[in-house]
Amino acid sequence: MLFPKKVKFRKSQTFRRNPKRAMLASRGAVMAFGSHGLKAVTHARVRSNQIESARKVIARNLGKTGKSWIRIFPDKPYTKKPPEVKLGKGKGDPEGYEVEVWPGRILFEVDGVIEATAVKALVAAAKKLPLKAKVVSREH
Repeated sequence: MLFPKKVKFRKSQTFRRNPKRAMLASRGAVMAFGSHGLKAVTHARVRSNQIESARKVIARNLGKTGKSWIRIFPDKPYTKKPPEVKLGKGKGDPEGYEVEVWPGRILFEVDGVIEATAVKALVAAAKKLPLKAKVVSREH
């Protein structure tokens, strides 16, 4: 699973956005490497194990001929308190890492396979993620 080598702060604050104010991705919104990509349509926090699960599905579908790129990296720690702990007593311990994904962000890119295989792999990967995504292709 993906995680940073070192973080500046052990615990991070939760960014609560206003659902009425639509926020779009300002970076990572254009295709850079592959011919087909998976683009986020909704907002979500994607955890490192979900990224790894989607990566495995893509690799399995592409086979040895295709190449894939992961365009997101989980660098924000999230915390969790143990079960049956009463309120108070501070914030929970870090559990893992996640990335905040905004609509318009490219999550994965693939290249080196025919269009049907690429679309099939990316649709299967989208089912592993906690957000809605669509398959996009590079315009030539």
